[in-house]
Amino acid sequence: MSGARGVIGTVAAIAVVWAIDWAGSRILNPYIYRVLVLCSINVILALSLNLVNGITGQFSIGHAGFMAVGAYASAAYTVYAVPLMLGAEASKGGWVAAAAFLLAILVGGLVSAVAGFLVGLPSMRLRGDYLAIVTLGFGEIIRVAILNIDAVGGARGFAGVPQRTNLAWVLGGAWVTFVLIRNLMRSYHGRALLAIREDEIAAEALGVPTTRYKITAFVIGAFFAGMAGALFSHYTYLHTNSFTFMKSIEVIIMVVLGGMGSLTGSILGATLLTALPELLRFASSERLIIYSLLLILLMIARPQGILGRREVSFRSWFSRRRSRPTPAT
Repeated sequence: MSGARGVIGTVAAIAVVWAIDWAGSRILNPYIYRVLVLCSINVILALSLNLVNGITGQFSIGHAGFMAVGAYASAAYTVYAVPLMLGAEASKGGWVAAAAFLLAILVGGLVSAVAGFLVGLPSMRLRGDYLAIVTLGFGEIIRVAILNIDAVGGARGFAGVPQRTNLAWVLGGAWVTFVLIRNLMRSYHGRALLAIREDEIAAEALGVPTTRYKITAFVIGAFFAGMAGALFSHYTYLHTNSFTFMKSIEVIIMVVLGGMGSLTGSILGATLLTALPELLRFASSERLIIYSLLLILLMIARPQGILGRREVSFRSWFSRRRSRPTPAT
């Protein structure tokens, strides 16, 4: 019964996502449509980083490096490998092009996951500031290495990547990321990750293989960051300037603002921090000052984030509405 319910829910979600994209591309102007796409990509990034920083309790500040690995690996696969495999079919639309794009997203995620494993294997024995320094160094090494690879454009940027990303793809990616990480949190392995966050020494004393679980969380987070990079690379011009240290800091702020450990908080934080600079464009000269002051005031009022560690779900909201006593007449 639960399996049938899951299939029905998946089909319904796919239908809703494609309906939103179909309506949005015809009703919304291109500027708002672009902001919604970037919001969804940042939601994937925030959710993936929350798995490492919020749920497992580690401190990684090199998430833009994993995004860059996924973006360039996916773009290189699309530009060089897909025409060899599909020929003229690669430039056509339809299911063939959609399947090729889905495979390109998976390639970006898998290559980024391999990079996450290679970085996490020696560094996950570290904690706190030492882990942050290692991940920061990795992000900068990746960016500088890409700048010196002519096959992917080097300092010029990677031109010629087909623009296949739309609102349906990024909403679907955000939904898949949310569902998988939520199910992981509710599983036995998710409880182990939460135990590591609360007290790593106590978890290890109880028999939890902390290093293995931290590497697993790091690899899964890198996979979804690579998937976000793949979607990004097929939507706008690809250049290393999009994956600087400040991009990693921006994603960290999204996670902290929404609430460390809260998945719905990550969605809210990513949406706010992507849309807020656009809403403040009316004050062109003071925009960054207002933006910074709003963030400071919010963090003073809610240092634990907007939602803290709480989750918001429509099911619990409706159940609370039903459980309210009806007023006496």
